[in-house]
Amino acid sequence: MEFPDDIVEIDPSSDSRWPSLVSRHPGASVFHTVKWLEALRQTYGYRALALGRVSPSGELLSGILLCEIRSWLTGNRLVSLPFSDHCEPLVTGPEELSQLLASLVMQRRERNWRYIEIRGLSTQYSDAAGGPYREFVFHQLNLRPTAEELFRNLHVDSIRRKIQKAGKSGLTVKSGRSDGLLTDFYGLHVRTRKRQFSTPHPIAWFRNVLGCLGDDACIRIAYKGETPAAAVFTLQSGTTLVYKYGCSDEQFHSLGAVPFVFWDMIRNAKKENRLNLDLGRSDPDNPGLIAFKEKWGAQAQPLLYSRTPAVGNVLEQGTRQGRIFKQLFRLCPDWLLVGAGKLLYPHIG
Repeated sequence: MEFPDDIVEIDPSSDSRWPSLVSRHPGASVFHTVKWLEALRQTYGYRALALGRVSPSGELLSGILLCEIRSWLTGNRLVSLPFSDHCEPLVTGPEELSQLLASLVMQRRERNWRYIEIRGLSTQYSDAAGGPYREFVFHQLNLRPTAEELFRNLHVDSIRRKIQKAGKSGLTVKSGRSDGLLTDFYGLHVRTRKRQFSTPHPIAWFRNVLGCLGDDACIRIAYKGETPAAAVFTLQSGTTLVYKYGCSDEQFHSLGAVPFVFWDMIRNAKKENRLNLDLGRSDPDNPGLIAFKEKWGAQAQPLLYSRTPAVGNVLEQGTRQGRIFKQLFRLCPDWLLVGAGKLLYPHIG
């Protein structure tokens, strides 16, 4: 079945019209870039596609970005976008999104997709994308105030005093993209995921993100002496810094290691003239994480994921299967937990 004459499917990784659209659309983020798509391809083998509307001359006027996940465990589907907290449809509005998705839905059976999932940041797209099936909380911090003003807005006891305590405790911060920093970060990542009863991403994922994004990705680690205490993994695009991953060694929580490395991240973002800090999504049943982000002065908004048609996922958080997996992960030694992550993550997306 063919698309209407003004709608085309392209390979965003090789068609120059896609990065051109990304560069001029106000809703674009680091997750729309070819660099991010290449990291997903190298690590998990996902094939990217974009469906968009074109002008009579062939210029790409709008589009939605998706990855095709083919899995014997969780089924075949299109997701916009795997391992990305949000991926805004680069369209003029809900009506255009509905039209583009209608063209994909007509091919769903022929191409053996169970569903099409859209992770738009704007809630206006949730109904146009088939209706919301899952809700998160998204936080963003405005970095336009001065560093002094941002510090005054921090929660006094939970954040500000802990940053001051960490400084007095002799914590230091190193940042960059070196193999040594990646090794230390990954050790903290595995430790944190085990504490959360979850599997760690394969280290190849972080290595590929660093390799593909170059200077647009960074590891920042707080150390107590030579021991890594807390870390953040960030991405950047334009005037926005994205906090993508955070991890820590719980024995240093009392020293304020987590707030310390967060504040260092914010101060550096100010020096680089970033205007917004994207703090990503939080699950509604994780009030501790939501409260932590809001104590930095971040503003919250709903983040709705939509599917058409609506179906379940055997590995979704909160399902019976998901709870069973979590109990198993809790008992796993680190080497087995890492192996489970390598096995499962390509199927999750």
